[in-house]
Amino acid sequence: MTQATGPKGARKSRWRRWGRWLLAMPLLVMLATVLQVLVLRWVDPPFSAFMAARQVEAWRSGDRDFRMSYAWRDLGAIAPELPLAVIASEDQNFSRHHGFDLEAIEKARAHNARGRSTRGASTISQQTAKNLFLWSGRSWVRKGIEAWYTLLMEALWPKTRILEVYVNVAEFGDGVYGAQAAARRYFGRDADRLTASQAARLAAVLPSPRRYSAANPGPYVQRRTRAIERQMRYIGGRAHLEALD
Repeated sequence: MTQATGPKGARKSRWRRWGRWLLAMPLLVMLATVLQVLVLRWVDPPFSAFMAARQVEAWRSGDRDFRMSYAWRDLGAIAPELPLAVIASEDQNFSRHHGFDLEAIEKARAHNARGRSTRGASTISQQTAKNLFLWSGRSWVRKGIEAWYTLLMEALWPKTRILEVYVNVAEFGDGVYGAQAAARRYFGRDADRLTASQAARLAAVLPSPRRYSAANPGPYVQRRTRAIERQMRYIGGRAHLEALD
């Protein structure tokens, strides 16, 4: 039997090559994300996806005065009170879960089913994945990609690295990203000199940093700051950080 030749055979050959590429594409994308996360275990990110999106937003709106504040600081150059405060306020099971707090998810589901208000259950690992790699939104596609990146970070990074990246890329105000930029902007000091009260106030605005102000805290932020300080003591203070690998 002779092999097909001519234009028809060439088209079939091209379709077979395209088919192989399409089949290989998901695997190549997965490998690229694995490499991306692995590199960022040791390389400090120069910016995050949320930072890039905010800058584009400013350009589109014609806001020429917008200036983004971001300065990386290693975890050892940040007062322990800040990572402790974000754990106390955002994810007290951070040292124990593997990226997803199933107990918190169930509590949030039951709370939301009552229809009074919406409560989230994102862990610090999930929030780091979202802020660093993704975009804002509530689509199932974005949540699926967030879950994938969360699993990769939990598998490839120690907990201390996840926490270090989170406190460096979290938004503490409009265009103010990370512990050092926030400490300088709101308290006129470096991140390693933050007090427990100042750290708790920064953690208090994290749910909505463009709505709440760490510089001029309203009643809600003040109440939440005091509650976070109590939780910092309740979970064991600085000793709690020693449970992280």
